[in-house]
Amino acid sequence: MAKASVPYMTAYGNITKVLERIRKAPTPERFTQDFLGTKLNLKGGGARPVIAFLKRTGFLGADGTPTSIYTRFRNESQGGAAAAEALRIGYAALYEVNEYVHEAKDSDLKGIVVQVTGAEPNSQMVRVVVHSFKALRAFASYNGDVAEGEAVEEDTNLLRNGAPSGGAVSGIRLGYTINLNLPATSDIAVFNAIFKSLREHLL
Repeated sequence: MAKASVPYMTAYGNITKVLERIRKAPTPERFTQDFLGTKLNLKGGGARPVIAFLKRTGFLGADGTPTSIYTRFRNESQGGAAAAEALRIGYAALYEVNEYVHEAKDSDLKGIVVQVTGAEPNSQMVRVVVHSFKALRAFASYNGDVAEGEAVEEDTNLLRNGAPSGGAVSGIRLGYTINLNLPATSDIAVFNAIFKSLREHLL
């Protein structure tokens, strides 16, 4: 496996601080150093890498615009699932080694970081990567919350597919995800035909 780059902060305690304060502050149009220092009161050299970390983990777009992960993280009922998604985005290389790395013991987590980064086991880099991962993991929830992009339908799906409307439908959750590769065209009639077909045959 080639050496992989994963996000980390030397002052990893600021990850906890920024995520806690993001939940309390209004969502900005763009997350800038001014917003970080003035609205979130995180200043100094140790706080500057926060923005890069948030971009690497999917909270911010390349231009600093808050993403859906950012906005869902501020929602108490969806925050844990959003953080879990951010963890998988930022630390995809670790998840390639172990899809349950978020449940790994510290010693196992360290071993995976060493394997992925190629760094010395007792290096400063391995230590801060492990602690940065754990700081974000502390906000994540894996209790069956629905992640972004999953088109999950509730019991209505069963009724559409022939389940008796008078019967009890419990304990079953069906879902599907549709990925479309749209043609490179500016002809609106093509898109109208595609979505008309979807409505008639799938929805």
